[in-house]
Amino acid sequence: MMFPKVCTICGMSLFKSQGFICSECANDRFESAIMSKSDRINLPESVEGRFALWQFDKGGYLQDLLHKLKYHRLTGVGEDLGTLLGKGIKAKNMLVDFEPDNTIILPVPLHDKKRRIRGFNQAFYIAKGMSEVLNYDIIRKGIVSRTKNTKTQTGFSLGKRRENIANAFKVVLPEKIESKNIIIVDDVFTTGATAFELVSELDKANVSKIFIATVAQA
Repeated sequence: MMFPKVCTICGMSLFKSQGFICSECANDRFESAIMSKSDRINLPESVEGRFALWQFDKGGYLQDLLHKLKYHRLTGVGEDLGTLLGKGIKAKNMLVDFEPDNTIILPVPLHDKKRRIRGFNQAFYIAKGMSEVLNYDIIRKGIVSRTKNTKTQTGFSLGKRRENIANAFKVVLPEKIESKNIIIVDDVFTTGATAFELVSELDKANVSKIFIATVAQA
């Protein structure tokens, strides 16, 4: 018996050309993220900009969707979200100075232990969808790694988050990214502790420009 293809969010039938999220949910279900002036001011010096597609809705549809991606291994949802994220960035013309031949997408690395338990890195599949829209390559595995198996950041204060994520990343092959533009990709931007810790390691490798892209901001 064939089951109809339905939207992961609302359960409505999908067309064959659609992936896992219907157009109605993609366009109207979630609140667009709003960047304040302080958001831009508080970025590390080497970060050219930051973009989040939607505002995180604790207990809502978006949290449920990201939870399904992360823990139910719905990798196709990740690719759909990455496609929408890429289109959002493209529509705002935010990466005009990020030349395709000198730019790499970097999904926030997952520690090997968590990867073995979960089976995949959700940020990679978001990056994969983005890559297809923006025509940037995804960084090769092993160039940047996560060396510290951190606790989940949920519920932590900013200070505790920074302490938890400190020294969590390492650029293993700095010569592969020196002078490159880097787009950091993750599912949710909360305080910026994770992304900014990664930025500090990239700076040591003398990368050029950095941009941070996430599906949601909390």
